[in-house]
Amino acid sequence: MPKRYGVKDKDVAVAHIVSGLLDGSLRPGDRIDRTEIAAKLGMSRVPVQEAVNQLERDGIVAIPYHRGVFLERFDAEVVEEHYEVYGMLSGIAASRAAARRPPELLARLRELVIEMSEADDPELFENAVWEFRRAINQAVAGPRLRAAISTFQGFMPTAFWLACAGRRDYMLPMYVEELDAIEHGDPDRARAVVVGRTARMAVTVIEELRRRGVFDRSETDRHEIDRHEIDRDSSDRTPERNRHA
Repeated sequence: MPKRYGVKDKDVAVAHIVSGLLDGSLRPGDRIDRTEIAAKLGMSRVPVQEAVNQLERDGIVAIPYHRGVFLERFDAEVVEEHYEVYGMLSGIAASRAAARRPPELLARLRELVIEMSEADDPELFENAVWEFRRAINQAVAGPRLRAAISTFQGFMPTAFWLACAGRRDYMLPMYVEELDAIEHGDPDRARAVVVGRTARMAVTVIEELRRRGVFDRSETDRHEIDRHEIDRDSSDRTPERNRHA
């Protein structure tokens, strides 16, 4: 495999393993062969070992003593837990932004919501979403909170989200509402919007993984109910005041 300039070999190895998990070619309990991955990716075992160490910290693989590397449990409940924790962490940052309302941050968030609303390309929309979260985290989150958020934020690659039809339809109104809460100095509402959005993201991920055959479809009815509950809760929180678009 040709060298990827500007990308760390460790990150390439992480992406390779995660991609296998997301497309179903790797399953929970599968053994990760570090030598095989190193040969396939054209790198030494050192960055592959760094990758599995990171994935162990992230709860994606387990490394039992002297037994090798194995993929951890990965199912709908794990995805829900992932986005529940991500929502809590990102909600802390959003509530701080609402409490502090730095003028430079507010101006940047307004620009990004406009970019989201005008984006007719899904990748441009995803880039604006990523920058919105990055702007908040850089402005009001400390190094430990930023590091914790980063662990959860980077799990799903952009390519995965681009395959999720209809994501923009529910994401854009929620970002408009989050900006509204921050501008009006409402930390509780900002936090609630973020938690609601990440719960909806979990439903989207589960539906996509079920469509790909990675997850069993037997839980479809329960998650359909969950999605409608989340959508209804979000609409109940929608304020009557003017929104920024």
